[in-house]
Amino acid sequence: MAGASPPNPVPIAYQATTAAVPDWLNKGDNAWQMIAATLVGMQSVPGLVILYGSIVKKKWAVNSAFMALYAFSAVVLCWVIWAYKMSFGDKLLPFWGKAGPALGQKFLLKQASLPETTQYYKNGVVETGLIAPLYPMASMVWFQGVFAAITLILLAGSVLGRMNIRAWMMFVPLWLTFSYTVGAFSLWGGGFLFHWGVMDYSGGYVIHLSSGIAGLTTAYWVSPVLNSSGFESSS
Repeated sequence: MAGASPPNPVPIAYQATTAAVPDWLNKGDNAWQMIAATLVGMQSVPGLVILYGSIVKKKWAVNSAFMALYAFSAVVLCWVIWAYKMSFGDKLLPFWGKAGPALGQKFLLKQASLPETTQYYKNGVVETGLIAPLYPMASMVWFQGVFAAITLILLAGSVLGRMNIRAWMMFVPLWLTFSYTVGAFSLWGGGFLFHWGVMDYSGGYVIHLSSGIAGLTTAYWVSPVLNSSGFESSS
């Protein structure tokens, strides 16, 4: 019959007249964002997992490697359930965002956005407007998530052979929630340091300084209980 449709019509997404992706999505930008995130993730798993298991005594190897593996896994879960929006969501306090899940399709598939900079000392004048990168929120959530994970794993290097794995399993989500998110929101997510013009391009404070100070503090506090936790003193 003349007006009949073809038996196997071409799906709309593959028709030449219809875009298969949103107008704002740039495949190159998105691919690089995911590659960069994957490279950071590989520094943690398997990178630091293998490193930590190999630099301690044999009897601590499995515990040390599992500390890094657990930290990565736990952070990813906590990140998408509540911590991402505490770091990059709507403002709750000058140094903290409102907790919430970053899991819905409407949220993850929309275009990523970075907050504008309003200089407090210039009476609220907008210095840099809202930035909308050419990739989806899903890529941003994963990219920032691997940095949060490696921060906890760097911290773990200070307490290898000193901390019981059960204590570490409780410590990871608590430190992520009450320490990492504060630094991330303050400097990257639109917090007060962000609006004061403080710049942290590569995580010098949010990742390295925070994990270093926290690792030093944690190592100090766990050292008096080495014997009771079953580990030998390093002295």
